[in-house]
Amino acid sequence: MSRLIIRNGRVIDPSQNLDRVCDIAIEDGTIREIAESIANPGGSSEYDASGSVVCPGLIDIHVHLREPGFEHAETIESGSRSAAAGGFTGICCMPNTQPVNDNATVTNYIRAQARRHAAVNVYPIGAITKESAGEQLSAIASMKQAGAVAISDDGKPVMNARMVRRAMELAGSLNMPLIEHCEDLHLSAGGDMHEGVQSTRLGLRGIPRSSEDVMVARDLILAEVTGCRYHVAHISSENAVAMVRYAKSRGLRVTAEATPHHFVITDADMPPYDSNYKMKPPLRDRRDVDAVISGLIDGTIDAIATDHAPHPGAEKMQEFERCPFGIIGLETALPLALEKLYHSGRASLPDLVSMLTCKPASVLSLPGGTLQIGARADVTVFGLDHKWTYDLSRSPSKSRNSPFDKRHFRGGQLATIVGGEIVWQFDKL
Repeated sequence: MSRLIIRNGRVIDPSQNLDRVCDIAIEDGTIREIAESIANPGGSSEYDASGSVVCPGLIDIHVHLREPGFEHAETIESGSRSAAAGGFTGICCMPNTQPVNDNATVTNYIRAQARRHAAVNVYPIGAITKESAGEQLSAIASMKQAGAVAISDDGKPVMNARMVRRAMELAGSLNMPLIEHCEDLHLSAGGDMHEGVQSTRLGLRGIPRSSEDVMVARDLILAEVTGCRYHVAHISSENAVAMVRYAKSRGLRVTAEATPHHFVITDADMPPYDSNYKMKPPLRDRRDVDAVISGLIDGTIDAIATDHAPHPGAEKMQEFERCPFGIIGLETALPLALEKLYHSGRASLPDLVSMLTCKPASVLSLPGGTLQIGARADVTVFGLDHKWTYDLSRSPSKSRNSPFDKRHFRGGQLATIVGGEIVWQFDKL
């Protein structure tokens, strides 16, 4: 029988409205007791969390693990170790693999690889359409039976509205969330960054915010018609946030996520032609960033997700117009959120923790996100004031495409506990 006692931490669990300094006893991978002081009869390991925050394990509902098919960029093992180094105990992986996760065979393969090699809990997301081609529905019911927690064609949004409606109707009958990367590919075609002053100054083709807005509008109309659980991935535009806010006020089953890079950086912050700042949706201007922050604070946007998108240097370090979109983000998500939302005074600590724990768990009906007695012992410990510097060269990820290398942070992850086992601890060296 394994036993671990986490001592003297500030325990914050928004799922129980819990916020107090106390101990947590973990036994055989399960939360057994939360009390002001827990005796150690002997044989129990201890972790001293004095001066730190202890919360449910962080959950990221938007990650690219690249396996199967693109193991040169990331694997389930390396991506999960990067997640652990970021304080995440659960991650949901997108289906844009090779072969695409559009059937139960691929779903089962991902789950089997995760059981063998993953440092954290891995939940597959299945494709909406076969090969994410937007033409035929994938084997959605069998993928759910195999363990898929949602459906999405991710970076290949479904352009055919009739196909989206059919997918929403089927997903609704299965009580399965449908996640959309909201981008009208006709409006964004050929674009490399946000359309605006900065794209004009740099001579780069622009991606208008309208390419996101029209897709959000279309999908919200269809979500109302079908009653589907609909989720907007990496929301980034002012109008899209306003539309989701309005949809929620009308009682639609709509949720949304935002990435740290979309509420921390603007297009004006991008060094000229630096491919580590190229992502979709693109970095937008100040008004959009402020709208995303407001959406997080007022609850319009439910969760913070990373859209962790690894690419090897040979692919990413090309000319800006030729390199792929996307950055890695698992290890910088929590400190960026602390910096922009908590230390700035915009959000309380319990509210911030909820955006990374119980809210994403609720969006996709995942286990976790709570420290209730009897729950699986997935726990994150983080600090608020320790100074550290992000060093990409030490990342467990196989890719290095991040704009935050050598960034100085105040506070961040200190330990990650999965099923009662400490799978990662902060190294001060």
